[in-house]
Amino acid sequence: MRYPLAFAALLAVSLPAFAQDCPPGALGPARIQKLGTQGGVQVGLKTYPATVPLADHEVILTFDDGPDPKTTPAVLDALRTQCVTATFFPIGKQADAFPELLKREAVEGHNVAYHTYTHPQPTMRDLPAAFSRADILKGVIANERAAYGLEGTPDDLSKIELHAPFFRYTGFADTADLNSWFAANGIAVFSVDIWASDWIPMTADEELKLILARLEARKKGMLLFHDNKPWTAQMMPRFLAELKARGYRVVQVEAASGKGPLEAAPPGWRNETARSVEAIRTKATTPPLPSRFEVKPAPLE
Repeated sequence: MRYPLAFAALLAVSLPAFAQDCPPGALGPARIQKLGTQGGVQVGLKTYPATVPLADHEVILTFDDGPDPKTTPAVLDALRTQCVTATFFPIGKQADAFPELLKREAVEGHNVAYHTYTHPQPTMRDLPAAFSRADILKGVIANERAAYGLEGTPDDLSKIELHAPFFRYTGFADTADLNSWFAANGIAVFSVDIWASDWIPMTADEELKLILARLEARKKGMLLFHDNKPWTAQMMPRFLAELKARGYRVVQVEAASGKGPLEAAPPGWRNETARSVEAIRTKATTPPLPSRFEVKPAPLE
């Protein structure tokens, strides 16, 4: 891994301390689940008929759209207190603005994955392929630079050492062209199994009740939160405590060679994001200018 010397030293010191400082009774540390990312892996039951294998009462924690200096530190504090790790899908523009937060995520053992540079709205479905690839590549570079010390500005994904080769589409709206590009570069596409719907303004109490009800209905799954939402940051310590009290364990996904393993969707599966993706797609008939696409959460409900 190509770390600057100062960051490499910080990583070597901090990671063992993080593992050793786990207090008695904490939820963690997380179990590791290997996921081979070669050849077009797509996971998350909201969109795909397969997901990351989990046992009963196991969850994967994922966070989108950060980092945010007002909320991300509180989320990281809650995770650290419970000695569990997560996968973050930061927006590249935010990574450039607050690189110290992505560095902290990496130092504390979290995955720093990819979620575009500008978070194009409403989805990438109607954007020119060249623009989409450029925006994604710029986001990958920003996240790798902030979290892992990437130097320079590579002009292709194949020239980057990808530390957490996982990508999540804005609005879960994938395209065949981009999926082929990711497959060729060993990047897994992540949807999600259960979402907290925290892009909708709500109280921390409301979000806690909502996500626990959805989790208890399935008893396991990959969860989606947004670390730029104040209600999520406020709720996270109580949510992790509830996981502990209810006998849940956190699983951390780790990229590996090969493909999978994958867990097939249960009978009766359907793509729950398909209708919402079509509902929010832009109707523009000409390629919009990049300046029209702002960083904000994609409404799905």
